[in-house]
Amino acid sequence: MTLEDFVRVEWKPNAELALKKKSVSYYESQLDSRILPALGSVFLCSLGRAQIEGLLSDLRRKGNTGTTLRGVRATISTVLRSAMERGYLNQNPAHGIRLRGTGGRAERRYYGPAEIQKLLPELSEPCRTVVALAVLTGLRIGEILALRWKRVDMLRGTIEVAETFSDGQFGSPKTRSSRRVIPMSDSLRKTLEAHRSRSIRTDFEDLVFATPKGTPLSSKNLYNRELAPACDRIKTPRVSWHSFRHTHGTLVAEVGESMKTAQALLGHSDLETTLNIYAHALPASQRRAVNRVSEVLFSSVLNLSENTQDGKTN
Repeated sequence: MTLEDFVRVEWKPNAELALKKKSVSYYESQLDSRILPALGSVFLCSLGRAQIEGLLSDLRRKGNTGTTLRGVRATISTVLRSAMERGYLNQNPAHGIRLRGTGGRAERRYYGPAEIQKLLPELSEPCRTVVALAVLTGLRIGEILALRWKRVDMLRGTIEVAETFSDGQFGSPKTRSSRRVIPMSDSLRKTLEAHRSRSIRTDFEDLVFATPKGTPLSSKNLYNRELAPACDRIKTPRVSWHSFRHTHGTLVAEVGESMKTAQALLGHSDLETTLNIYAHALPASQRRAVNRVSEVLFSSVLNLSENTQDGKTN
């Protein structure tokens, strides 16, 4: 069986059993545009690491970004893992292929406390409450849009994340770790109570953020009509919905909490993701850090010089 035959006959018809629809769509795009034209005619039993690395090297020479290369590697690894699970392969030849950094990743943009304080008054409801919820909890925008009142416990001060909304469909959270219960601060509880008092749909199953018909809000409409213009008005670069997760993760680190705590709040299955992506250093914390290093260093040097005479320590 060739790689193309396996993808067409076995992988594509069954992919949505294990993968989200959005992931399947992405993988199919990578297969059709980059992988199958190069490797589709290769028999599964003879497909090896060298051929996969050759494809990746060719894509790099053609100017494709590191993000594209990582996407191709992830796609072919996912498909070949499926072939291995079905008994066509003894091992996954794509497993362990490493890609050096290209240095081409754009710096992730997030807002600090001062920018958030400028942004919120520029937003109208319900976008203001959506942003406040994102910043104060680190919830993904899909998790916010799928949140129902039955999962907001005002008495205990918790929010249960058990559903997400994306591409017009409700689904389960991104990973097992994404299913979580997170605490609400007093300020967030008051914000949600005020939002509920303004809402016309507050029954158990109703969405916290909904249209007059009770359907989920559109993240694209909220962004285009509210968030992006507000960013322009305060004269700061536009941020994405995901940027507010970066803001939350950064502030959790800034107030001295551990990365394990941030990982649990953000719902990451991998601590390295939390550490590498969300723990941005704020300028104020950077200044405090270098000042503390200076204090430790020069106080030690001063003590050493005071206690040393003629090259001997008293």
